[in-house]
Amino acid sequence: MKRNNAVLGIQRWEKKWGLIFIAPWLIGFSLFYLGPMVASFVFSFLDYNLIKPEATQFVGMSNWKRAILDDPIVMKSMAHILEYSLISLPISFCFSLFIAFLLNSQHLLGKKLFRALFYLPSMVPFVATVLIWKGIMNEQTGWFNILLNNAGLPGVRWLSSSKWVYLSYTLIGLWGCGNTILILLAGLQGVPQELYEAATIDGANAWQRMKSVTIPMLTPVIFYNILISVINLMQFFLIPMVLNNGDGFPNGTTNFPMVYFYRQAFSYFSMGFGAVIAWVIFFIGMIFTLVLFGTSGKWVFYAGEKK
Repeated sequence: MKRNNAVLGIQRWEKKWGLIFIAPWLIGFSLFYLGPMVASFVFSFLDYNLIKPEATQFVGMSNWKRAILDDPIVMKSMAHILEYSLISLPISFCFSLFIAFLLNSQHLLGKKLFRALFYLPSMVPFVATVLIWKGIMNEQTGWFNILLNNAGLPGVRWLSSSKWVYLSYTLIGLWGCGNTILILLAGLQGVPQELYEAATIDGANAWQRMKSVTIPMLTPVIFYNILISVINLMQFFLIPMVLNNGDGFPNGTTNFPMVYFYRQAFSYFSMGFGAVIAWVIFFIGMIFTLVLFGTSGKWVFYAGEKK
């Protein structure tokens, strides 16, 4: 009996100190995440104007009806981000994976230097990065078009053409792929060498080792990076906002969901309607996340897991 009481006492002591140590995170989560989420859900049922809060009225489901059924721009913005994702996600991921493979090569000289150089751009404030790339992609004076003209090729309207703007945004995004490269590199270094040795003994060449050992062992890291990329794409905001002040230029193709949310909530001060757009973004992002988790069992493999 005394032993049971002592065990219970230790468990209560551990629980108390566990709650004390986690309390700062719980307080921060409640104040900066849970609280604003609850407030935005309440605002979605109100006609709430930031400039005239005293004129707030309860409008029920009107804001939801307007966002889902009456306002075509909301769904168009979702289509724009989907189209951009189909271009950006494969290019960004394949580029990061290719660089990670190179940095993991045993024959690369100065690996530590190259790893630092590829990671450093991700530490530069992204607003400054976007402004630098705005100059590089300038139609008249940008380096890209100067190189094309010197090669006898016509210049490209990188940021002002609906045909090229998504690729241009993707190229800007590649500048900040250091985090993804670092995570993929860590995943590559975590693959047990014994598996490569066994595959080599079985006669597997480099391509077969990559297909049968490297990629399957890397799938948890790939899954994580795709998941984070999808979440970040649903919140894509900074590049179009810095370049075009969120006006959708050119031809509305950069009027992404977060941009439209910002304009409604903080330019037109329609906080109720803006809150609904934010929740629509959240729900669509949640659907994509659930689809990824639902399909992960068919292609994500964990070391030591029994199938």
